[in-house]
Amino acid sequence: MQKRSSCTFTSYDDVADQIADCSSVTLSGITVPAGETLDLSDAADGATITFSGTTTFEYSEWSGPLIRAGGKGVTITGASGHVIDGNGAKWWDGEGTNGGKTKPKFFYAHSLTGNSVIKDLNIKNTPVQAISVQATDLTISGLTIDNSDGDAEDCDGEACGHNTDAFDVSESENVVITGCTIKNQDDCLAINSGTGITFSDNACSGGHGISIGSVGGRDDNDVANIIISGNTIKDSANGLRIKTVYDATGSVKNVTYTDNTISGISDYGIVVEQDYENGSPTGTPTSGVPITDITFNGVTGTVDSDAENIYILCASCSGWTWSGVDISGGKTSDACEGVPSGVSC
Repeated sequence: MQKRSSCTFTSYDDVADQIADCSSVTLSGITVPAGETLDLSDAADGATITFSGTTTFEYSEWSGPLIRAGGKGVTITGASGHVIDGNGAKWWDGEGTNGGKTKPKFFYAHSLTGNSVIKDLNIKNTPVQAISVQATDLTISGLTIDNSDGDAEDCDGEACGHNTDAFDVSESENVVITGCTIKNQDDCLAINSGTGITFSDNACSGGHGISIGSVGGRDDNDVANIIISGNTIKDSANGLRIKTVYDATGSVKNVTYTDNTISGISDYGIVVEQDYENGSPTGTPTSGVPITDITFNGVTGTVDSDAENIYILCASCSGWTWSGVDISGGKTSDACEGVPSGVSC
C-alpha cells in the first residue's frame, strides 16, 4: 500500500491506526483520553510528525507514558504557537514518584534510531519526569520544558512539582541535547547509563542541576564519553553533579565539562559523591563505581552564601583534569575525602 504524503489527525483514536501510513503527520489539537498513551512509535521510517495547536491529557492515576515515540530517521517537531500541556497540576502533590498519587511519565523517546530528531517542542507542566531517552543517534534541540507552575508551595509547604527531571538518559548511544530551556524541580539532565552523550548550550533553572547519575543498581551501570558544555545553571540546588550509588558497581569515565556557568546555587556548585542513596546519602563513599578521566575546564559562577562551592567525597576517583574552575560566594567544604591529585576542594 502506498503511503499518503500528508495526514492531519484531530482525534486521538485515529493516530495509532493510521500513523504508519503517512510520511508527514500533523497532530492538531489532540486530547488524549485518561490512562492512554499518544503512541507515535509506529511512524514510517523518515516521517515528520508535527504538533499543532494545544495537546492535552485527561486525568487518571497511572504510570504512563503520556507520549511514546520510536522509529528510524523520524523528526518530531512543533508548529508555531503549539503547546503540549501535561496538565501536571492535576497530579502534583509535592511527592513526585516517592508517594501520593500515581503519576504518569511524560514522554518516552525510546527505540529512536537512524539520526532521528526531536526539535522545537513547547512542553509545559509534566506530572513527573519529562523526557526519558533510550535511543541511538538522536538529536534533541530547541525544546522548552516549563514546569515553573510546579514551584507553587501549597503542598505541605513544599513545591508541588517534584521529580520533574527534564531529560533522563539511559542505555543510549550518540545522543545530542542542545539549545533547550528548562524550568523544573529536579535534574535538568540525569545520565544513568550510556556513551557518546553531549549536553550543550542549554539553560537550566529551578531544579537540581546537571547530573551524571545516579549510577549503579540498574541493568546498565556504565557511563562514558560525555560532553557537558556551554550550559547555564541558575537558581538550582546544584550546579554540576556526579552521583554514584553506595555499595553498587559500574563505571563513570571520560566526562568533560567545558565553559559551564552557575548562579543562585543553594547547595553545591560542583558535587561528586560516591555515597548516594535516594534522599539520604550515607556519608561513606564506596569504590564499586570508579569515576575516572574527568575534566573540569572553565566552570565559573557563584553560589549562595550558605552553599558549598565544591564538595568531593570519593573512594575511587582518579585521572582528573582541573582548570579554570572559579566558583565563589559560598563556603569551603570541610568534609571532602578522596580528592584526586591536582583537584582543589
